[in-house]
Amino acid sequence: MANILRNLIENDKAELKRTGKIADEVMAMEPTFKDMTDEQLRAMTTELKNKLAKGQTLDDILVEAFAVVREAARRVTGLFPYKVQIQGGVVIHDGNIAEMKTGEGKTLTETMPVYLNALAGKGVHVVTVNDYLATRDSKEMGEIYRFLGLTVGLNLNSMTPAQKREAYNCDITYSTNNELGFDYLRDNMVVYQHQMVQRPLNFAVVDEVDSILVDEARTPLIISGQAGKSTALYTRADYFAKGLKEEEDYTIDLSSKTIALTDTGVDKAERVFRLENLYEPEHTALVHHIDQALRANYIMIHDIDYVVDEGQVKIVDGFTGRIMEGRRYSDGLHQAIEAKEGVKIENESKTMATITFQNYFRMYKKLAGMTGTAKTEEEEFREIYNMNVIQIPTNRPVIREDAADLLYPNLKSKFKAVVEDIKRRHEQGQPLLVGTVAVETSEYLSRLLTKEGIPHEVLNAKNHFKEAEIIMQAGQRGAVTIATNMAGRGTDIKLGSGVVERGGLCVIGTERHESRRIDNQLRGRAGRQGDPGASQFYLSLEDDLMRRFGSDRIQAVWQKLNEDDSEDDLAIQSKMLSRQVESAQKRVEGNNYDTRKNVLEYDEVMREQREVIYGQRLEVITSKESLTPYVKAMIKRTISRQVAYATEGEKKNWQLESLLDYAKANLVSPDSITLADLENKNADELTDYLYSITEAAYDEKIGQLNGPEQVMEFEKVIILKVVDSKWTDHIDMMDNLRQGVGLRAYAQTNPLTEYQTEGYDRFQEMIAAIEQDVTRFVMKAQIRQNVEREQVNQSNPRPAKRPVPTA
Repeated sequence: MANILRNLIENDKAELKRTGKIADEVMAMEPTFKDMTDEQLRAMTTELKNKLAKGQTLDDILVEAFAVVREAARRVTGLFPYKVQIQGGVVIHDGNIAEMKTGEGKTLTETMPVYLNALAGKGVHVVTVNDYLATRDSKEMGEIYRFLGLTVGLNLNSMTPAQKREAYNCDITYSTNNELGFDYLRDNMVVYQHQMVQRPLNFAVVDEVDSILVDEARTPLIISGQAGKSTALYTRADYFAKGLKEEEDYTIDLSSKTIALTDTGVDKAERVFRLENLYEPEHTALVHHIDQALRANYIMIHDIDYVVDEGQVKIVDGFTGRIMEGRRYSDGLHQAIEAKEGVKIENESKTMATITFQNYFRMYKKLAGMTGTAKTEEEEFREIYNMNVIQIPTNRPVIREDAADLLYPNLKSKFKAVVEDIKRRHEQGQPLLVGTVAVETSEYLSRLLTKEGIPHEVLNAKNHFKEAEIIMQAGQRGAVTIATNMAGRGTDIKLGSGVVERGGLCVIGTERHESRRIDNQLRGRAGRQGDPGASQFYLSLEDDLMRRFGSDRIQAVWQKLNEDDSEDDLAIQSKMLSRQVESAQKRVEGNNYDTRKNVLEYDEVMREQREVIYGQRLEVITSKESLTPYVKAMIKRTISRQVAYATEGEKKNWQLESLLDYAKANLVSPDSITLADLENKNADELTDYLYSITEAAYDEKIGQLNGPEQVMEFEKVIILKVVDSKWTDHIDMMDNLRQGVGLRAYAQTNPLTEYQTEGYDRFQEMIAAIEQDVTRFVMKAQIRQNVEREQVNQSNPRPAKRPVPTA
């Protein structure tokens, strides 16, 4: 452990030495650019772009680019980056995290690497924690970039797709992390390339990187919609299925639990649902409902596969015979059984797209960040994001006085002491920022201060625009601001007139957060840029952290130090106590890291599958060449699977009649094939024969379309419709599997391994199902000259974020 720490310290020293030399070179260029006119300075952007075009790298032009931005910042904002800010800029350009104390000018620091990387023309995303900061920074720092001839975009949730596209096409785009992730998911749900808003992910600079990539990493982004368009369709499909006759309207194979409509059954469906052709692409959902109604009525058996208990359909475990509480069949089968049994049909929400922040941000070619507190999570940043944390020294020494923690026996005595301290400092004119862990605590403390007649502001992060306004006033003489510990990040507290003489801003923490970073962020609000300041944390044995972690040890310390005195308002203040608290925090941080790692390990399964589907889907959308070879390959693989299933075992047990039924129902016209055509052939010959007649029928079908463009559009319509339908079903199924797999730990199996294995199997099943449905629809769809793509997800679902349970 000592060696690891020594290596980290030495690595920081080496980095600071290297970045210091680069910063000196940048500062040496100051006279050159200071003497330029505005037009000459702007012309440097074109000159630097030309150097890149001639083969130079971003590293080659770094010194010049940084010096250009530095001078532009002085002219536009009146701010001139210090040496340490230039060093921070180099760290960010290298794809690492610059840890800079509060008030050291992180927002100005990022302008240098952002400008440099934007010169490549591939887009730079500046990521902030809320819309207020994104709007503010795009306006204030955006002036520097615009002055130098670059375009700046702002991406907000309220924008239309056209406005978002324009923002993403700018050289530099400001956005929140949530909006970036949701735009990525929505882009992979559209059916035309022109509907996409994002460009390929190039370079992201994440402000408050620990908040976004660590604190929010336990919560994936989820876009959800209604699972079934309406429960009425389940009822109608069930009513239709109950009126059918075996052999005449449908064929069933109980051994494989498959069922299919005959031509007579298809005719009946078209009459009942008043359709010209059941297998048109727009009827995919209806076909799916009919399929599930058939399975529910004729394959799923009451009291064997499921029971009805208290008006609910409950699954029976086929191995143990026990009811599987809380489990539901996926893909609409459960609702179909509910319709069959006449119980209430549950209309579930369906996960249509999902991604974790870890996997979204790792898709960028280069990722960097900055924050005031990241060193405590350095291992996580290195392991998951491949970023090192480099601590940048302050421009001026920190002279803030950080007092040792004060520990009280209970909450009442602690808050009594907090109010007394606030009252004393307020009367002296010293401004105070009081940090609380919870909203309830901030409101409780507010009531105590009101009772004492102390004017104050309460801030609990409900309004970002109001938040920044309050925080900016928090440094004025005598101001008292109560805030949740995370509030006000990204906004400076500047000291008002006469405050320096009164000791500067005082930060009071009313309890320790479970993360040391959050406490450090709160402390860091005071003592910015060499200003005086103070910080004091008040703790009690009844605090959540104290009760959950290490309270026995701390209680023992309390008893040892207070053997002769049991007064309630007596406080302990010792370095040993602070170390005990820090030890408790480290344990919580370790637990939280394990949780985030657990979420990531599960999402890794989905990441691989998502990349396959999204990648192939994009190829279909953007393809300018015929998709016929891909469609025919799907048809051949589907036929091979059907033949393999029908020819299992000895030849005398081959199910040629089932294979014939399948071919008639899904591949070719019923009168174009007989059982005699399939007899006396081996498996390969059966595959070749079925494929040859299917291929001929397909060629004849697409020959009715007007030219290759219409053929391609016909194929795209069907492929996208089927892929999107099956993929959203698969995501929802994986979501249900994820929530249920944790129970398998009781069977002495590793839930993650089970999830990986089952997830892979289900993915392969989905691919087979996609190819089978594409085959069925392209062979059975009636040719129309004007086909249009449409999104499977028509409900325009609202994005939702929700925690994922850990196994």
